[in-house]
Amino acid sequence: MAEPSARPGPRPEHSPSGPALGPHPHANPQYPHPGGPLTGNGYAPAGPPPPPAPAPAAPQGKNVVRSSLLMGAGSLVSRITGFGRTVVISAAIGAGLLGNSYTTAQYFPQMIYELVLGGVFASIIMPLFVKAHKNDPDGGDAFAQRLLTLAALVLGAAALVVTLCAPLIARAMAEPSQYALVTDFSYLMLPALLLYGLFAILSGVLNSREHFGAPMWVPIINNLVVITVGAVFFLVYTRDAVPNAAGELFASADQVTNGMIILLGGGTTAGVLIQVLCLAPALRKAGFRWRLRFDFKALPLRQIRRMAAWTLLFVVANQIAVMAVIKVANAASGDAAAGEFVPGTTVYNNAYLMMMAHGIVAVSVITALMPRMTRAADDRRWTELTGHLSSGIRLASFLLVPVAAVFVALHEPIAMAIFQWGAYDHTMATATGQALLMVGIVLLPFSISQLQIYAFYAQTDTRTVGLFNLPVIAIRIGGYLLAFAFLPLQWVVVGLLAANGVSYLVSLLLSMSLLRKRVGLLGMRTTATGLLRTGAAALVAGAAAYGGWLAWPDVSDSKLGQLGASFVLGIALLGVYLAACLVFRVTEMASLQATVRARLRR
Repeated sequence: MAEPSARPGPRPEHSPSGPALGPHPHANPQYPHPGGPLTGNGYAPAGPPPPPAPAPAAPQGKNVVRSSLLMGAGSLVSRITGFGRTVVISAAIGAGLLGNSYTTAQYFPQMIYELVLGGVFASIIMPLFVKAHKNDPDGGDAFAQRLLTLAALVLGAAALVVTLCAPLIARAMAEPSQYALVTDFSYLMLPALLLYGLFAILSGVLNSREHFGAPMWVPIINNLVVITVGAVFFLVYTRDAVPNAAGELFASADQVTNGMIILLGGGTTAGVLIQVLCLAPALRKAGFRWRLRFDFKALPLRQIRRMAAWTLLFVVANQIAVMAVIKVANAASGDAAAGEFVPGTTVYNNAYLMMMAHGIVAVSVITALMPRMTRAADDRRWTELTGHLSSGIRLASFLLVPVAAVFVALHEPIAMAIFQWGAYDHTMATATGQALLMVGIVLLPFSISQLQIYAFYAQTDTRTVGLFNLPVIAIRIGGYLLAFAFLPLQWVVVGLLAANGVSYLVSLLLSMSLLRKRVGLLGMRTTATGLLRTGAAALVAGAAAYGGWLAWPDVSDSKLGQLGASFVLGIALLGVYLAACLVFRVTEMASLQATVRARLRR
């Protein structure tokens, strides 16, 4: 999705009911089939209390570390291959009519999944998986089977309805020149709605049994499938395609054949299908077998509905913003004069993809801090909670500020080096670079606002987040409309990203004000001092790198030159940043030095 957002609720390994402890010690193999009397409902223990579990023979710290390393490695490789997937597809289809139509259609199943199940699953159902595995005598198998059956029915019906409504959805989100292509792509890609839901729930079953590897690594296979699809498309269609007078490929719907649509749309959905099927060996290893169960009354549906209400408000508001940005980006490119390239949905999506820096850095920081913040909130130790939040913001900022400086100072060579391939020509890459500059500006406000939102989740408060998110989304959508109304078409995508940045800043200020009223001072003076120092260091480093780029020879037609400029100047920027942090006495730099010295002494 182009609008990543903090996901309410704890992860399964940090469930309120405690961590999953592997195979359930009281699972009763006597009742493996539907109708067994001791299956539980996933919400409270069923039947008579089981005998106490024997103490583990050895501490499980190494298992936790091993699982964390496995998940971290899987997440990193998944992000790298996902980035490669975007680059390959962009090179194959470009950022014009075909690229924008494909990108628009690809959003639909993910958006609808989020509306139907995504937010509820992350914040409500996942913790219940862990509770079921912990409390139910059958180890939560019946609960998972019921939920899978219900989800398959709901998502299957939703997938059928929205696929039949593909022409209406295309008309709502696309421009007239895109209607036919977006509709054809949607017929092939909307059925993936069912597959996204099944993958999420089956991953939850595995995580609740401490089988973390497959859910983290299997998406890599999906990325590799789509990379293969993009490579085949390039070899079969793009390599020998004839550009129009403006040098753009596939600029007219008449140039896009049914074979192209089937390869791209069908190949993308096939990747999701293969991703789901590849979970089967891990599920067998975990001892789980999916049998259809229709006794849905045993599920805690009332509790799920009650707990999910505010989460749904948050999710719906964010998806409305996603729909708005797609519509405006498509409208900008659709209003372009014949033969003129105007950045649209593909350029916006590719630039926004670079926000993955937040996912790698800030999400890792908050994942480590969330258990401590939750324990502090449970005990109403507000000073400790704010201390964790302040240290998390300072650490994330120390790591993200140089990334933002790279995006701002070196946006042009980076965009050319990454995206200027095949059908994604120099004009498209330059436009992506301009959008990337704005991503660098908004990156830090986005990350800090998301970190502060997790302080509410540590207090199990989704209501406040859902409510203050409404004006934030209203400001964001208003910014989109203003950008489209007043900016030249070439700059609308940059304006969309700027509108995001304004909304992130409003979210940051609102959440800060609400947190201060609830828990007291947030230690923002110390945080602000740290941000000023790291910002000054990044400014010095960015200025040095930008000066180097101005003096660099022209590399617009040299891929080796683009890669060399990005690498050399990026390393130089990082080196100057670290040196400036030493001069400005940045606290996190001193901690980094101490850690390195301790490692070297070993």
